[in-house]
Amino acid sequence: MRVILLADVTGIGKRGEVVSVADGHARNYLLPRGLACEATEANLRRWEAEQEATRRRAEREAAQAKAAASRLDGFSLTVKVKAGDEGRLFGSVTAKDIAAGLKEVLGLDIERRRIDLREPIKTVGRHRVTVRLSPALAREITVIVEPQDQ
Repeated sequence: MRVILLADVTGIGKRGEVVSVADGHARNYLLPRGLACEATEANLRRWEAEQEATRRRAEREAAQAKAAASRLDGFSLTVKVKAGDEGRLFGSVTAKDIAAGLKEVLGLDIERRRIDLREPIKTVGRHRVTVRLSPALAREITVIVEPQDQ
């Protein structure tokens, strides 16, 4: 029986491949577990349409990431927070604060998980932070933490 693999299956093939397997293996294992579907003309057309839609979505997201990257090149975000006399913050600046600052200043809606911050910023000064826009595209920005006027 010819099937379209919906997930990687060890020893058979990778997701999206059309493979021939024993009828019993397909009916008793692959199909009930949702690992494959029968390779009919309709299913093949549907699979190709889904792949095309996925490719277009990936291209659109890549274009958006490049546009955001050009806006982040050389960008500095200034954050004002309450701080003590020695430059120690009363709280901390987190990835969530940086994401909110980017949204406010540049209008970029970047998830906080895409901001690589090993640990929250707890001192006044300049800090380099990496923003991952896509798996293959990242930009470094400068976060300037200044004490808030009291």
